[in-house]
Amino acid sequence: MAAGAVPASFTGLKSRENGVGFAKSMDFVRVSDLQRVMFRRTKVSVIRNANPGPETINLQPASEGSPLLVPRQKYCESIHKTVRRKTCTVMVGNVALGSQHPIRIQTMTTTDTKDVAATVEQVMKIADAGADIVRITVQGKKEADACFEIKNSLVQKNYNIPLVADIHFAPPIALRVAECFEKIRVNPGNFADRRAQFEQLEYTEEDYQKELEHIEEVFTPLVEKCKKYGRAIRIGTNHGSLSDRIMSYYGDSPRGMVESAFEFARICRKLDFHNFVFSMKASNPVVMVQAYRLLVAEMYVQGWDYPLHLGVTEAGEGEDGRMKSAIGIGTLLQDGLGDTIRVSLTEPPEEEIDPCRRLANLGKRAAELQQGVAAFEEKNRRYFDFQRRSGELPAQKEGDEVDYRGVLHRDGSVLMSVSLDQLKTPEILYRSLAAKLVVGMPFKDLATVDSILLRELPPVDDKDSRLALKRLVDISMGVITPLSEQLTKPLPNAMVLVTLKELSGGAQKLLPEGTRLVVSVRGDESKDELEILKSTDVTMILHNLPYTEEKTGRVHAARRLFESLSENSLNFPVIHHIHFPNDTHRDDLVIGAGANAGALLVDGLGDGILLEAPDQDFDFLRNTSFNLLQGCRMRNTKTEYVSCPSCGRTLFDLQEISAQIREKTSHLPGVSIAIMGCIVNGPGEMADADFGYVGGAPGKIDLYVGKTVVKRGIQMEHATDALIQLIKDNGRWVDPPAEE
Repeated sequence: MAAGAVPASFTGLKSRENGVGFAKSMDFVRVSDLQRVMFRRTKVSVIRNANPGPETINLQPASEGSPLLVPRQKYCESIHKTVRRKTCTVMVGNVALGSQHPIRIQTMTTTDTKDVAATVEQVMKIADAGADIVRITVQGKKEADACFEIKNSLVQKNYNIPLVADIHFAPPIALRVAECFEKIRVNPGNFADRRAQFEQLEYTEEDYQKELEHIEEVFTPLVEKCKKYGRAIRIGTNHGSLSDRIMSYYGDSPRGMVESAFEFARICRKLDFHNFVFSMKASNPVVMVQAYRLLVAEMYVQGWDYPLHLGVTEAGEGEDGRMKSAIGIGTLLQDGLGDTIRVSLTEPPEEEIDPCRRLANLGKRAAELQQGVAAFEEKNRRYFDFQRRSGELPAQKEGDEVDYRGVLHRDGSVLMSVSLDQLKTPEILYRSLAAKLVVGMPFKDLATVDSILLRELPPVDDKDSRLALKRLVDISMGVITPLSEQLTKPLPNAMVLVTLKELSGGAQKLLPEGTRLVVSVRGDESKDELEILKSTDVTMILHNLPYTEEKTGRVHAARRLFESLSENSLNFPVIHHIHFPNDTHRDDLVIGAGANAGALLVDGLGDGILLEAPDQDFDFLRNTSFNLLQGCRMRNTKTEYVSCPSCGRTLFDLQEISAQIREKTSHLPGVSIAIMGCIVNGPGEMADADFGYVGGAPGKIDLYVGKTVVKRGIQMEHATDALIQLIKDNGRWVDPPAEE
């Protein structure tokens, strides 16, 4: 992929904004503003440089052949250790946001805002649970009037927690509530623009400029009022509610999300208002991470230092919701990004606080210790777009007695650690590995574990245990065992786990020729130590850094390992191997897996996951592993749900309905269903979903296929059955599997 400064061949550039020139030298054109420009009859986006002078920004295509040019520059303080990005301080009432302050925790009420007593009660419960800030939806005049009562009642009860008004489509309401709430959240996609119709619009330069002037006219009164009252603003872009204007220019993309927010930020700065923060939320953690990185990269170019609010919107409930949030938020915290966070769950809002705190603590610890590795040059990781590095899957070799091609899966592999005790009950073990059973014999299914790690082999005379293992090997499930075990109690066709030290010592030469090797690597070894990999036939690498390491960062060590593999053109599959200590809380395990392995998988780095936790339930670990792969948009093994966390706009009991839909549709891998309490963040937020179940009016449901509404006003009691029928009509339904 070519990279470098903008070439001098950019001649006859057409600019969208008047009065902006392009300086040309022998070798480059200096970009002096964000532009949509014509280059050889192709419209491209160019990131601007707000710092006039001789410096030039290095640019590169966002992906191979992409018309989007992005800066080849930092998006965080350090790529080899966690250093918190320095930001200004933004005051939200009496709570300070920014790099000089703790990572703040927040959530959102789910009550009807007009029900003052219920909302006050819920805010107090949230505050008691430890939240720093609470957001409340304010959709109309009645809700705005109620906000004054809510604030007064809380003050009388000695609750001074800052309140945030969530505003969509209603600039006059924002002006009203700014008089009593400490912060206003505006959605750039619908504050001044109409609701997106997903139409491709053609704009002249003059038309586009007029729309920008309209945004300034609508937004300026709120900025001036917030400045007068000392309020804060969150410019909160949602991937699902970008305007048609933005999507027509930039596509439904992270770049569009950033530009949408910057249009509002420029107005704030023009009015000398700086008490604002940004957010770039999406239900897809991969898109969310890309958007925040692009945002920060552009802020570095601009010289801006505004804080970030992090969140994965519509994450869902239970472990799924926690995993998606851990992947998105945890990835950015490990990069030193984020000053306030929310874990959006389809659960009571106070239930969000605990996982939120656990994530904040993870980010705080990483930044305080500056976890990382020795500095290294990174040339191959793609920060701004997803391009998976797919390791070369095992191939069949002459002389192989069994089929090794199934020990890893092309879309992402799940490995599990198995004990000797589990081998004593083979059928239970096969079911635990999610294998199908036919007359007691195992067969691989859609979500069957791909390979197992057996730290101790059964004795040679334990025929039953060895028969159980043979049956797994026969269905192309890999069995990995340490070198010492294989040398003393050899298991036919096992793959042998070795360390770099053992490799360097030549211990593998003691094994029969053709034995498959699995190499355990920390990632922070010296180049000389990693050199042995160049001359070794490796089936897969287990990236295994002890979880108890204080200073060495797992994510950074893995990035260094992948860089080394790329530099040496080694395409071995890499499995992220995390061994959790005893007594690890389930939420810490989910969050730790999402934040550590997920941070690499969203960059396309890694081919699977192996989670070990001796005191945790086996099925829980397996499900967590598959959830992680699905959350990173890799291997899809169950129905995907995009489920909003509920708020005062929600038109039905979202938790109850979500449970009903999941109960009847959870057996449809490859199908994605959006369950939305209202349409404020959709249908755009359902961009990833095949089908949508959306509150259209009290007691009425609208059904969508993709972004298109196909049935309106269905009575709620019939809506779930209507959704199932819609799935059937579109050929995506299969009957649930019969109980064995």
